[in-house]
Amino acid sequence: MAATSAWTVFLVLLVLLTGRWWPWYVVEIVPPLALAAVPLLLLVLAPLARPVRGRLCAALLAPLVVGACLAGYGPGWGTATASARGTPIKVFAWNTDHWQMSDDKDAFYAFLRRQDADVYLLQEYLYTRGEKPVRIDDSARLHAEFPGYRLLVQGELITLSRLPVVAAPRPKTPGGGDWYWHARKFQRTDVRAGGRTVSLYNVHLPVPFHLGNPVKADTYRFLRRRGIWWNGELDALREDVAADPHPALLAGDFNSPWMRLTSWGGDVRLHSPAGSWLPARSWPADGGLLPRLWRLDWLFTTHDLTVSRYRFGGGSDFSDHAAQEIRVVVPDTAPSGDPGGRAP
Repeated sequence: MAATSAWTVFLVLLVLLTGRWWPWYVVEIVPPLALAAVPLLLLVLAPLARPVRGRLCAALLAPLVVGACLAGYGPGWGTATASARGTPIKVFAWNTDHWQMSDDKDAFYAFLRRQDADVYLLQEYLYTRGEKPVRIDDSARLHAEFPGYRLLVQGELITLSRLPVVAAPRPKTPGGGDWYWHARKFQRTDVRAGGRTVSLYNVHLPVPFHLGNPVKADTYRFLRRRGIWWNGELDALREDVAADPHPALLAGDFNSPWMRLTSWGGDVRLHSPAGSWLPARSWPADGGLLPRLWRLDWLFTTHDLTVSRYRFGGGSDFSDHAAQEIRVVVPDTAPSGDPGGRAP
């Protein structure tokens, strides 16, 4: 009974505090699978509480159902629609894990070329020295490997597009000239598809949590700075999307397994791969010490864009993140009153 009460309180706090209070970011490391596993375990143990086992089982149904929904359990939980009509776009979004710093460079580029995407949204276009990010310039190789593509770089974010680029708005930075620490963690590129302008957002939010020494004050100062940074970047992204008159696609590494609990406002829609009862998981994808229990990579759309196919694909040979393979359809005609059909 005590465990059931404690878990119910935890579930309520998860909904109320996720993404809103920086000390809670430590708790957000809990894998979403736990939201179904813990109530199921308590249901197995409920017969031990003989005087109240019936009422206890009934009480556990609510946190089980709510937790399963929040974690993404369910048959065909995805949102892909195969019957959409319009101009199809293939988007490949991927956190490259420090570009090809420790990988076979030729194999890395061969993997990217095989995707044959109309637009590549790639993160971590950098190397690291210790924990210090190092800026790189691989533009000559990129132009050689992707002829006909427009190359756009913003900090550690890189967008490759073979669709006509009509604008590449630079969001206002929080101050300073540093290319990494003070650069916005999202990159917007407006492309032309089927006579309409579509905004593509390449997202890599900072890591908000930190597992340090719990008896040192520096641990909590670092955690606070990281939490404020993550929230600030998400708020800036929300503001940019809200002011964007065009239909938009947002994809990338959000560094949070709980984006289902994030409020966007407007008509922003979350998408998930279909075809499995289990929640989608994208990290870690490289077969390391941890099992793949977290989804840190997400996809959102606005206006009348339709996702016709969506899945997590390869990339585990080069990165700790699974790649997002996305096919989105841009309707040829914008809905009445929607400015997304006007040229900028």
